[in-house]
Amino acid sequence: MFSKLSYYALVAVIALGVSAAKADTEKEIPTLFDPITTTLDNGLDVVVIEDHRAPVVTHMVWYRIGAADERPEKAGIAHFLEHLMFKGTEKIGPGRFSEIVAENGGQDNAFTSQDYTAYYQNASKDKLPLLMEIEADRMQGLVLTDEAVGAELQVVLEERSQRTDNNPGGQFSEQFAASLFMAHPYGTSIIGWRHVLEKLTTQDAIDWYEQYYAPNNAILVVAGDVEAEEVFTLAKKYYGPATPKELPERSRVQEPPHLAKREVVMRDKRVRQPSWRQAYLSPVIRTAGVKEVRALEVLNTILSDGPTSRLYSKLVIEDKIAAGVGSYYDSSSLDPSSFVLYGSPSTGVELDVIEKEIHKVITDILENGVTEEEVASAKKRMLASAIYARDSISTAANIFGAALAQGEAIENVVNWPRQISEVTAEEVQAAAKRLFVEERSVVGKLLPEEK
Repeated sequence: MFSKLSYYALVAVIALGVSAAKADTEKEIPTLFDPITTTLDNGLDVVVIEDHRAPVVTHMVWYRIGAADERPEKAGIAHFLEHLMFKGTEKIGPGRFSEIVAENGGQDNAFTSQDYTAYYQNASKDKLPLLMEIEADRMQGLVLTDEAVGAELQVVLEERSQRTDNNPGGQFSEQFAASLFMAHPYGTSIIGWRHVLEKLTTQDAIDWYEQYYAPNNAILVVAGDVEAEEVFTLAKKYYGPATPKELPERSRVQEPPHLAKREVVMRDKRVRQPSWRQAYLSPVIRTAGVKEVRALEVLNTILSDGPTSRLYSKLVIEDKIAAGVGSYYDSSSLDPSSFVLYGSPSTGVELDVIEKEIHKVITDILENGVTEEEVASAKKRMLASAIYARDSISTAANIFGAALAQGEAIENVVNWPRQISEVTAEEVQAAAKRLFVEERSVVGKLLPEEK
């Protein structure tokens, strides 16, 4: 499995229990989660989020290594190794890891993004020692054979066929990303290009594993009905013996200045509904600071969150020219990312009309700004929407794991509600002006095959 978790979508739950009224009337906005952290002698970071509402636990290990850290000729190795991590150790036979978790009433899986690889299990709290024991075992005890690697490579190639090669939307997304990122590895898909995947070897997997799978390159996150000191004691017992490694500097090729707007047009006979999108290179906290990113998160909400949002209310409800329209902002990446506008036309409406009308909405914001009412409403929706995730301890674990794996300070995660509450209309307009520069964008059109 591979995924790109949205920090904006996840981080909203930090505000669980904070009412919209408080967001307006209280100067100091409380936070719900109070993570307790420590670092083991071998460099493993440990984060505990206590939640005693149910006798369950989420146990996650995040490695600060992802698809964007690969060499081009080994693209796909991070996700491939994620699959291979279930092949067994000297203590646990091939395929037994997930069976052990299931036999003990739990669930497990893993996912790879551009910036990290993560492994998780959900189970009753009494199973936490077992989960730690088997996860710590495969941190440095993985056993790989040519037979196992070869068989799993065919599984990954089939996954690529189903998700991308046989899916015009998947193919288009790959081409689009490759056009937005001219040099940075975010332009390469997480699963990797087929012709590169086919050449990956057992030694490639072993090299990746031995280089990056180490306690000083990992974050252990435990959320649920646990006590922090109990978790720390268990972590020392099971993960403490793991040997730290000398890690290479996490350095990637960065984007050169973008001087020309680009356009990607793809036609395919399988496409029934044409679609349009435009992506702008966008900042993240590591490169632009907290205020800029929070302003863009509010802007994204104003543009596309709900029926009263600027894009939906204008193009879908009022003008009735779009079947769907919106935006999304990936503020979570380690390196500069993208802010995307998108839309699909109603029957009989040309795609160019959608592009033109979306740009009218953006131009109005650039020239006239957003209103105080829009900003206040966006803040309320951003905080209130978090309530629906209240019952998910795994969401809390995902928030902190993803943030820390991508170089985020834990204080920024905890203080997200307050930071959002401080965003002003002037900051939103200023951030929009810095963002929406046509020369730093790519337009994409996915169309039916011409008759």
